[in-house]
Amino acid sequence: MKILVTGAAGFIGSTLSLRLLDRGDEVVGIDNLNDYYDVNLKLARLERLQDYDDFKFIKLEIADRAAVEELFAREQFQRVVHLAAQAGVRYSITHPRAYIDSNIVGFINILEGCRRHAVEHLAYASSSSVYGANTKMPFSVHDNVDHPVSLYAASKKANELMAHTYSHLYNLPTTGLRFFTVYGPWGRPDMSLFMFTRNILEGKAIDVFNYGNHRRDFTYIDDIVEGVVRVIDKPAQVNADWESGNPDPATSFAPYRIYNIGNNNPVHLLTFIETLEKCLGKEAIKNLLPLQPGDVPDTYADVSDLVNDLGYKPAMLLEDGIKSFVQWYKNFYRIT
Repeated sequence: MKILVTGAAGFIGSTLSLRLLDRGDEVVGIDNLNDYYDVNLKLARLERLQDYDDFKFIKLEIADRAAVEELFAREQFQRVVHLAAQAGVRYSITHPRAYIDSNIVGFINILEGCRRHAVEHLAYASSSSVYGANTKMPFSVHDNVDHPVSLYAASKKANELMAHTYSHLYNLPTTGLRFFTVYGPWGRPDMSLFMFTRNILEGKAIDVFNYGNHRRDFTYIDDIVEGVVRVIDKPAQVNADWESGNPDPATSFAPYRIYNIGNNNPVHLLTFIETLEKCLGKEAIKNLLPLQPGDVPDTYADVSDLVNDLGYKPAMLLEDGIKSFVQWYKNFYRIT
């Protein structure tokens, strides 16, 4: 298939593109290569893709309506995986407008491109952050998520609502993917595993928020990508049993679906740090801090729909995943 991957220089986008190319798809990747974090890392991710004849990269800003429309008109994609977004919960506290420009304006441009050019299926990144103030565990796609606690989460919830509208109005199959704390090789420098590894190796203290009492459903990058690929290949369908009197948030009378992609095994942050210390052979200096605005104490994915509909459940063991990241980090930054 000919597939558009937005955010192709990103952590998930580059790894997904590699997987799609390996199985024989034609991939057009776009990214604005902004400086939210090290652009050189983004360029290095893209470098992995340049040897494939079926890969084309275009530097493009998804908030640029004319550029996005021209891209869709020229390329005529069959499927679209929309991963480009302004990420980060804490950054949304200080830079709220960046989330509107990228996550709202950018998303409507992608939706319009899909509906105007007969795209067969749009899969897009949502986030576990949408569960916000929910405390019922594990988080289920069938639960209400109307109480976000960060603008980032609100923008992702808005994406789900916008996608449903296009599924209803234009019969565009859309599938939203709520990712849970993705980690692994080629990861983002603003995420905990990357920051902890760097600081521990440099002998600097690590900031441990909520005094280490967080629990996170850490999900390995290859498990995330496998879930995305399975979703791409199965366009969202109408739920014939959907009831307006008892509406299911995860399905619809329109071709619309929502899935969690998580490891289904929450881990205490201090356990996560201990595992990293073991893989590094070095103890961390911990700076224990309170819960930060916009953060949630725990995440825990109910992946039963992913298992039932797509026959898949993430399974990477945390120790193996962290070991893989540490090996990549040391190789990439030439640390002996």
